[in-house]
Amino acid sequence: MLNTFLSLVLTAAGLTAAVPADPAYDVLVFSKTAGFRHDSIPAGVQAVRDLGAANGFTVTATEDAGAFTAANLAGYEAVVFLSTTGDVLDDTQQAAFQAYVDGGGGYVGVHAAADTEYGWPYYEKLAGAYFKSHPAIQQATVRAEDRAHPATAHLGPTWTRTDEWYNYRTNPRPSVRVLQSLDEGSYSGGDMGDHPITWCHAQSQGRSFYTGLGHTAESYADPAFRGVLLGGIRYAAGVAQADCRPETGYTPLYNGSTSGWSQAGPGGFTNADATLTSQGGMGLLWYNAQELGSYSLKLDWKLTGDSNSGVFVGFPASADPQSAVDNGYEVQIDASDSPDRTTGSVYGFKAADQAARDAALNPPGAWNTYELLVEGERLRVYLNGRQINDFTNTDPRRSLRQGHVGIQNHGASDQVAFRDIRVKELGGGGSVTVEGESYTSGSGVEVASHGPASGGRTLGYVDNGDWAGYAGVDTAGARSFAARVSSGGVRATSSTSTPSPSARRAPARRRPTRCTSSTTPGTAHRRSTATGGTGSRAATRLPATSAPTCTRRSARTTRATSPAPWPST
Repeated sequence: MLNTFLSLVLTAAGLTAAVPADPAYDVLVFSKTAGFRHDSIPAGVQAVRDLGAANGFTVTATEDAGAFTAANLAGYEAVVFLSTTGDVLDDTQQAAFQAYVDGGGGYVGVHAAADTEYGWPYYEKLAGAYFKSHPAIQQATVRAEDRAHPATAHLGPTWTRTDEWYNYRTNPRPSVRVLQSLDEGSYSGGDMGDHPITWCHAQSQGRSFYTGLGHTAESYADPAFRGVLLGGIRYAAGVAQADCRPETGYTPLYNGSTSGWSQAGPGGFTNADATLTSQGGMGLLWYNAQELGSYSLKLDWKLTGDSNSGVFVGFPASADPQSAVDNGYEVQIDASDSPDRTTGSVYGFKAADQAARDAALNPPGAWNTYELLVEGERLRVYLNGRQINDFTNTDPRRSLRQGHVGIQNHGASDQVAFRDIRVKELGGGGSVTVEGESYTSGSGVEVASHGPASGGRTLGYVDNGDWAGYAGVDTAGARSFAARVSSGGVRATSSTSTPSPSARRAPARRRPTRCTSSTTPGTAHRRSTATGGTGSRAATRLPATSAPTCTRRSARTTRATSPAPWPST
């Protein structure tokens, strides 16, 4: 029954490939109680036995704490505390279990496992939180916060079910990755506000998973809840990988809505169940609403078979997907290819640490999580919480300091799905440079074709009063501004001014940059630098026919005709 259920879920997501079978492993189910005893324990034990029989792991069930010795625990990949209550282990048994988990073993806590071992501080850290209270059994809405973890990937964004909903003494969020939380407005008796109910975290060299679900016997006959149990056991046993690092401060770029996204090139993505699934290509769905500078980008992805996709960062706005290839960097998603063109590589530039990658990677048909950490010109790639690549850009024609992000639809035969694309901006500082040929608007300026330039063109003939604008360059936090203009023309002139502090703090208004210059033809170059804020792409010196206008930083105005401060806007 479970295998059929999981197959149906994969089909609903648009990706029909089966996940390869796990290697054989062993699980100990411990259900000793020294306090309240749940009458659902027998149903829970049988459910785990059924899951083991269907998924290739053996199950040993016991209520004998004597099983907690170093020698005996060494035979298991995971230990399930199934609605245990009270003080169930003595000091020697506690020490053996702590050594087992910290040495690489797995812990799964179900429901009343949080009502256990109140006098053992390590156990609170392991479980994540202690039980405090609960209202009457009732229906509530469970919200999925992580749909890549093997315990929750089969669920929709929300799940309405009946159970006994625990309140906890402390909120575990700062030290765990919350997988599910409760909507306290959907039931009576919740007192936490922010109310995690299922979570995971690393515990030294081991792994911990806990769910507050599972009070009722009926829960264990529910295929969806059995899927939660199975995924938690697989994670704890180390046969399925997940990013269980605590996560706060991220802003959704995609979690069901494609507002702010644009398709470049052929093909695209279907959008259903808060999941983007590729169709056709070769194209790129890119986030046009914002350029990013220093940031952590996280997203969940899943391939079928030997498919191909990637995540692009640091590229300029363009309706041509080739622009992202030529000007940005691709973190590859590909089940098999040459080392510098397979999963985790910075495509064509640096291969991933293959040993670390292979240890962290879930196979085709299963979800994985990327974190792309961009700081200055450094790009670090994390797969399911483990660092697998560390790349620094040294190409003066490219820059990671400012640009857009996007996901690739590679072709009709390459199926990939994405979920939960989110970003945390990190701030940062240093100087950022805007290349003169990357202007976004102009007036009275002749455009010159120039293949190496961003977008294949640059400023051409510039006359007195002409201007070019540079939108999308954020000067928030900038402490200084400099513009450098040069020309081969002997009579070309230009001047720049720096903004007053009040102008830098003023609300944004789009205005042009104006310059006064002689228009003697020559070879012109421009480079403008702001220090302390975020910026655009690295400067490249390219030919033009006249001295160029000065740059405009984001929505602020630089006037080159006098040294007066910027006008307040």
